[in-house]
Amino acid sequence: MTTVRSRAKVGAVASAAFVGGLMIASAFNLTPFGYAQQSATASKPAPQVVQPVADMNNAFVSIAEHVTPAVVSIQTEHIARNLPAAQRRRAPNGQVPPGLEDFFDQFDGRRQQQPVEGSGSGFIVSPDGYILTNNHVVADADKVTVGLLDKRSYPAKVIGRDPTTDVAVIKIEGSNFPTASLGDDANTRVGEWVLAIGNPLQLDFTVTAGIVSAKGRSAGLAALYGSRYAIVDYIQTDAAINPGNSGGPLVNIRGDVIGINSAIASPTGYNAGYGFAIPITLAKSVMNDLIKNGRVRRAVLGISIRDVKAEDAQVAGLKDIRGAKIDAFDSGAGDISPAKRAGMEPGDVIISINGKPIERVATLQRIVRDFQPGNVVDVGVMRYGKSMTFKVKLTEAPSETQVAQADDRPSDRKAPSFDKIGISVEPISPERMRQADLNESQRGLIVTDVDVSGPGYRQIFPGQVVLEAGVAGPRHAVRTVAEFEATLSKAKAGDIISLLVFDPRSENKTTLVVNLRVGG
Repeated sequence: MTTVRSRAKVGAVASAAFVGGLMIASAFNLTPFGYAQQSATASKPAPQVVQPVADMNNAFVSIAEHVTPAVVSIQTEHIARNLPAAQRRRAPNGQVPPGLEDFFDQFDGRRQQQPVEGSGSGFIVSPDGYILTNNHVVADADKVTVGLLDKRSYPAKVIGRDPTTDVAVIKIEGSNFPTASLGDDANTRVGEWVLAIGNPLQLDFTVTAGIVSAKGRSAGLAALYGSRYAIVDYIQTDAAINPGNSGGPLVNIRGDVIGINSAIASPTGYNAGYGFAIPITLAKSVMNDLIKNGRVRRAVLGISIRDVKAEDAQVAGLKDIRGAKIDAFDSGAGDISPAKRAGMEPGDVIISINGKPIERVATLQRIVRDFQPGNVVDVGVMRYGKSMTFKVKLTEAPSETQVAQADDRPSDRKAPSFDKIGISVEPISPERMRQADLNESQRGLIVTDVDVSGPGYRQIFPGQVVLEAGVAGPRHAVRTVAEFEATLSKAKAGDIISLLVFDPRSENKTTLVVNLRVGG
């Protein structure tokens, strides 16, 4: 997301990406500076203390001098397209005086033709002018201009963009450009020193320092992407990243780029301690595809997944809480899901791909990203304590489609309540089945209410349909309240109840597995 500024008046816009203040680190306007003074005079440190500090100081200076010439500022322009006249005919009070419709049409048309501007950062990766940056920096841009440290300016062409990783490649014409060295984030350790370089708050070529705070960050960050195929696997750092840093490099102590600065966690839109960078190994893979093909061919298993919780691990029979749990199948490019065709089931926990262990969803996504559509992979899963392996032929991810959800409000009638998991259900009526376009295999118990203090809160939602239930073993179909009650009666406090849930409001009307721990 980039800051929007009109030619007439420079402004700034920051959009909340999720509750808690996750912000895209794109361009933002400069705010007034504050000053801090220290009146106390510290005693002179001992020589044995001074030398290591001096070495670190020289290292930072050397890295900044080496990398900054390859960092660029990016300015974008986007021409706002005219809306249909019916949407533009509005005077300040919302009404157009009779006879002045044409006047307001012309005024609104001129105003909307003014370009909106944005800015961000990037870094040159080849002497002939290829530049890595964020997708959100150049998305929808009609004009892109690149500025170098030595004040040279070049028009740039967008070579390709990938919304699923927020990576983009642009190019300027020329030769012998300074380049940044690309490293390997796999070898990066939490606690290592890093530098963030970019153009925050309209302060070009700013260098900040910090450490790698964490790796493999994904929880909550998917809200930054508009894609259900997004690969969310961030490096977290406390090096100051602010609006305008988007697309700039995160550099290790050896001067190698290990990430593309992309987002910040902040309640205000400014640096509040933590920023996030896309791992460079992922970015390089996307970059190669974009340069070679102009687009990214994404291989997928055809599943919806989430990180494993303690309850999921217990149901699957895992000793450790790790892996990626299959919630539902995705039909992919219109065909049956490759994972479903291979024999996998919702609730299975994926623990390996071709023998490589899977710790979390981000790990699975990055490993699958290295394959091409049509490749066959061995997928290791755990199912009720049994280790199984399936051969899955990967398919190509389809183009993105807009998610549309049905409005399926539950009945106001009081439904049977099950306090063990904090939900109320009732049999789904033929009329409701017709409204939701459900078939006989999707008949079950519709959730009418969820207790905010129960285990099901934020795990299962009104309007969803419980198809199967099980305790300490395989699930079985539940069509009546009595069948559901009989299953739950077997569960004691601390046991896991595994539910197969159908969501008629989801884009593809898919099923998912919800594992709930019975309350005391």
